[in-house]
Amino acid sequence: MRQRLLPSLCLLACLLAAPARAGLFDDDEARKRIEQLRTEVTELTQRAETVSRNQLDFANQAEALRADIARLRGDIEVIRNELETTQKRQKDFYLDLDNRLRKFEQPGAADTPADASAATAAGASPAADPAAETARYEAALDQLKAGKFKEAAAGFASFIGTWPKSNLLPAAYYWGGYAQAQARNHAKAVELFAHFAATWPNDERAPNALEAEIASLEALKEVKRARATLEQLAARYPASDAGKRARARLKKK
Repeated sequence: MRQRLLPSLCLLACLLAAPARAGLFDDDEARKRIEQLRTEVTELTQRAETVSRNQLDFANQAEALRADIARLRGDIEVIRNELETTQKRQKDFYLDLDNRLRKFEQPGAADTPADASAATAAGASPAADPAAETARYEAALDQLKAGKFKEAAAGFASFIGTWPKSNLLPAAYYWGGYAQAQARNHAKAVELFAHFAATWPNDERAPNALEAEIASLEALKEVKRARATLEQLAARYPASDAGKRARARLKKK
């Protein structure tokens, strides 16, 4: 009887132990799964933090770009205003020149101030062909107005060589220098503006001629000559707008 019960008892013990082992294995798997989930949560959290930081960086970059765009728009507006001011100033120059030209074409123009008196002081005499003289000058002037600066510069140079005693000679030197400067032939512009300022120092455009000469000297990187001419402008024409600008520049240097 005892021998019959022994196998049965062994079988019962095995059956009772099986659930315990199964429970142990289930706990290990659960712990492994929990650790795996924790690792995944940590990785996801790090990725979320990285994305958040990137979004903040993108937001800062976008704000910086918006600020740059606003600054560039402001710069464009300033440049546009400066361009409009320059264009208006050029139109005023041309209008003044046209008015002077009409005065020369009128009878008794040799007695007018500024250009005519200065040219007379330099020994001007009537040209052999006044009509051709005026036509040549007007042709160069029209090219200047059209923005054909090289052609205008050549036209004024030809006029100066053909009519060296013309009443229009001061204007030809002045606007010839302007055309040369616009054509970026600054060496020739310096020559013409310097000659104008030295020959007709009482002309109302003499301060502007010196100021234009300074700009061309600076374009040529001739710093010492530009400084000397700036001092000359401030000393000779302190009441003129160009002289005032020269004094202001000298104070900054």
